[in-house]
Amino acid sequence: MARQEGGVTSMSLKLFRSTGYSTLLAPGEARLALHPRWAVAGVSAWVGLACNVALWRSLIDWQPTGLARALALGLLTTGMLGAVLSLLCWRRTFKPVATVLLMLAGAAAAGAWSHGAAAPVSELGGPWVFPGWASLLGWRVPLMLCVLALLPMLVTWNTQLRRLSGPSQWAANVRGIGWSVLLLVAAGATLRALPGA
Repeated sequence: MARQEGGVTSMSLKLFRSTGYSTLLAPGEARLALHPRWAVAGVSAWVGLACNVALWRSLIDWQPTGLARALALGLLTTGMLGAVLSLLCWRRTFKPVATVLLMLAGAAAAGAWSHGAAAPVSELGGPWVFPGWASLLGWRVPLMLCVLALLPMLVTWNTQLRRLSGPSQWAANVRGIGWSVLLLVAAGATLRALPGA
C-alpha cells in the first residue's frame, strides 16, 4: 500500500518468513497424527507377538503350556523392545531404529520357521537365526519376509507421527520406559510361575 507523506512515497510492506514451524502443532495435524507412544507400542507388539515362532507353533499344535510360555516370552520381548524404542523415540531416530528391528525380527522369524525350529526366536543361535540362501528361492520365506518385515516397515514410514515439544517428548519417553519395565516384570513373573520354568 503506497502513501504520500511530505512529497515522499513510502510503501509499507509486510514480509513473512516461512520457517516450517507454523504447522508444528496445528489443530488438524494434532488430531490426525499418531502419538509416538502408540507407534512404539505397535512396533514392539508386532516384533514380540507377530514375529514369535513359538507362539505360532503352539497355536497350530494347540499346546496350552507351550502357548502360555510363548506368550510370556513374547510379552517379555515386547517389554524389552518397548523400553529401547521409548528411549530412542525422537523424531530423527524412531523410524530408522524401528526399521532395523522389524527387519531383523522378520528375518529371524522366517529363519526359525524355515529351519523348523520349535524354540522361541530369542533362544535360537548360530545358523538358526536367519533363513538360508536356498530358502529364498521358494515362496514361503519371501512371503514371510514381506508380511513380517516389509509391510510393517512401510506402515511405519508412512505413518505421520505427532510432533511434540522437547519436554513433552521426554516425558512421553519416560512414561513409555516405565510401562515397558512394568510389562517386563509381569512377563518375567509369569514365565517363572509356569511349570517347567
